[in-house]
Amino acid sequence: MEVQVRPGDSLWYYSQLFGISLTLIEASNPQATNNQLSVGDIIRIPGYQIRDYIIKENDTLWTIAMANNIPLDTIQLLNQSANPAYLQVGQIILLPERVTTMIVNDISNYTYEKMREDLNQLLSIYPFITSGSIGSSVLGKEIIEVQIGIGTREIHTNGSFHANEWITTPVILRFLNEYAMSLTNNVPIRGLFMFPLFNRTRLSLVPMVNPDGVNLVINGANAAGELREQVLRINNQSEDFTDWKANINGVDLNNQFPALWEIERDRKPNTPQPRDYPGPYPLSEPEAIAMADLQYSRKIEIMNALHTQGKVIFWGFEGFEPSISETIVNEYARVSGYTPIQYTDSYAGYKDWFIQEFRRPGFTVELGSGVNPLPIEDFEEIYQQTLGILIASLYV
Repeated sequence: MEVQVRPGDSLWYYSQLFGISLTLIEASNPQATNNQLSVGDIIRIPGYQIRDYIIKENDTLWTIAMANNIPLDTIQLLNQSANPAYLQVGQIILLPERVTTMIVNDISNYTYEKMREDLNQLLSIYPFITSGSIGSSVLGKEIIEVQIGIGTREIHTNGSFHANEWITTPVILRFLNEYAMSLTNNVPIRGLFMFPLFNRTRLSLVPMVNPDGVNLVINGANAAGELREQVLRINNQSEDFTDWKANINGVDLNNQFPALWEIERDRKPNTPQPRDYPGPYPLSEPEAIAMADLQYSRKIEIMNALHTQGKVIFWGFEGFEPSISETIVNEYARVSGYTPIQYTDSYAGYKDWFIQEFRRPGFTVELGSGVNPLPIEDFEEIYQQTLGILIASLYV
């Protein structure tokens, strides 16, 4: 929600007027440095939306404020051109409305477009969340990174490396939504108040690494555009893409990283496939390059890659993982019920490369159990199991 600065207004006053932490208001308005506001400036108030109110007989701004349990000055701030002495029946004024319900609700068939729509709403309501593109997919879709938090510790979580594991994307967006809503309403999640974590950490999220593949699984061959005939050929002319894990080029993005990639090359398919083909060489695909560049540009302390399925957490690679990784994975296991597994016969994954390259804790979390893509009916159970891991990554 946006308000226009009046004489004497300050960010501190807005925090008192709307019951929102000054820190959140400052994070939502980085342009308002040192609280130097000018009359007419536009300031964003997080956690609120505006709704219309139609003036009725005998209404005054005071009676409207009392009936809606909001401070009178919030109405005056939003309606500076309205003359309170001459309200007309049928006139529309604006009222602030605190957001206390979730935005991310429709999680079925969670395409790239649906993710962007939900994300745009979250960015509007919670402007202390920031977003940007870290690269583009083969078909030119932006690979979006979202950040929340102002601390010095950087934590990263990603989802939908594999196309038919797209349920990981609404898990991430739902967490972002719940985290932001808990901050603006000062309510805990699982008994934890999130504000200290917001101050301590900066959380980086890439909800959908493989947008072309996700849309292909959900919408079919037409989602490939000019590459429609190519994906049908790779898929043996089948219109059923539910088993497709790769990007639109038929390259498995989680077999793309230079961490013993040659082992995967020698034992996996050597041509584009719906799954498992590691590509012609490491980092051949734009999505993989974007994810590698992201890590090189930051100092991520903990990396979590969300996949499905198995209810396990892989946490080691060739002995390169630091000793703290075991402590972290045991906490993840405690809060989720998932089983930690240190080593597995798999290479060239994002987690493998992160551990090898940076010697920092990296985890592949396999959400839920069953056959991919997991049924959307399992979402709530999967989300609750993952929620503990996502919160734990901020405090361990």
